[in-house]
Amino acid sequence: MDKYLIVGLGNPGDEYAKTRHNTGYMILDAFARASNIVFEDKRYGYVAETSLKGRKVFLLKPTTYMNLSGNAVRYWLNKENIDQQRLLVISDDVALPLGAFRLKAKGSNGGHNGLGHIQQLIGQDYPRLRVGIGNDFQQGRQIDWVLGEFDEEDLKTLQPTIDLAVDIIKSFVLAGIDITMNQYNKLGKK
Repeated sequence: MDKYLIVGLGNPGDEYAKTRHNTGYMILDAFARASNIVFEDKRYGYVAETSLKGRKVFLLKPTTYMNLSGNAVRYWLNKENIDQQRLLVISDDVALPLGAFRLKAKGSNGGHNGLGHIQQLIGQDYPRLRVGIGNDFQQGRQIDWVLGEFDEEDLKTLQPTIDLAVDIIKSFVLAGIDITMNQYNKLGKK
């Protein structure tokens, strides 16, 4: 059976739950709700499992904190013997407007600490979905911005992207990265 690892980056704990940096967690939570599955606290992360048309899908929300996300990703890839091309990492991105997104087959970490740590441990040859959180902060205030909470208006703007990301995950598993990029990237421009 083909296996896939879908990783939503974020930080564990209630104090981070609604922060911009936890956009990846929010998307995996939405996927889990739509699939009627529940996360369990396992090694290096909260993990949920489901299957899509005969393919096994592992959802991972790392509990290593953002800057050590690579530890969780590498562990679960190895534990379940999953090919890197069947890994999809979902992260927030200050370089994209709120609610915009970009799906890529590989690439740089774009200054994102979570992606940076993953890259240190497994390289940059893995698919990722970057979701825009905007960059309405003064120079030197990026940490406050990413660890700040979305307000109600932001969440309304973001919700359609979260819903679309659930479809993107399914498409990635069923159709692959190239078809999924072709189908969805045009919808991600804001």
